[in-house]
Amino acid sequence: MEILILLVGSFLAALVSGAAGFGGSLLLLPIATACVGAEVAVPVLTIAQLIGNIARMTTGWKQIDWKSVGLFSLTSLPLAALGAFGFALLPKDIVTRCIGVALILLVIVKFVSKKNLPKSKSTLLVGGAITGGVSGLAGSGGPIGAAVFLSLGLPPVAYIASEAATATAMHILKSVIYSKFTNMNYRALLIGLTMGLCMIIGTYVANHFIKKMEKGKFQKYVAVLLCVVGIYMAVIGA
Repeated sequence: MEILILLVGSFLAALVSGAAGFGGSLLLLPIATACVGAEVAVPVLTIAQLIGNIARMTTGWKQIDWKSVGLFSLTSLPLAALGAFGFALLPKDIVTRCIGVALILLVIVKFVSKKNLPKSKSTLLVGGAITGGVSGLAGSGGPIGAAVFLSLGLPPVAYIASEAATATAMHILKSVIYSKFTNMNYRALLIGLTMGLCMIIGTYVANHFIKKMEKGKFQKYVAVLLCVVGIYMAVIGA
């Protein structure tokens, strides 16, 4: 039953993300935590996101801004590793509370990011560090990374593929660390892979059937839901 909930949740989360522009992986955090526990939730979600980001990266491979990807990765990869170690070593009630706080902060960043960050090396380096740390500890730092790469003024395909390239690198590194220091076994790997496939299907469906939805109001509903879940996790813990 837990696996079925995760798979259906992955599909619905992708629908939400396709309609609202964000929130898919963040909504899956509390669902995965409830189904498989905090110790496995973030590693499983990392595998699921890895599939989606590889797909996004490969579709725009020729347009990736490798210089920006390299600068971002200089700080994002070490901090992602540090965050992943923190996730593996911290008591799980603390991790659950951190995930709750991260949900709230990422929603805030999503809406604040409407004001573009300055285009500079410092933005890439500082943004990479913050994204990596949050991603390693809570599973996703997507809105922060997205805001950083939006500041570069890249064409749409280049923007999507470049941001996905950095996310792919972080997810691969985190997966290695999680496999060594957490209970991420072959079952967790299989669940993550299947969730990733469900998310791809959900994204495809969203692109075809939810284009007429009023995105502004829907984004606000998703943001409120994420904040409520985040507050609950931050207060209650594991």
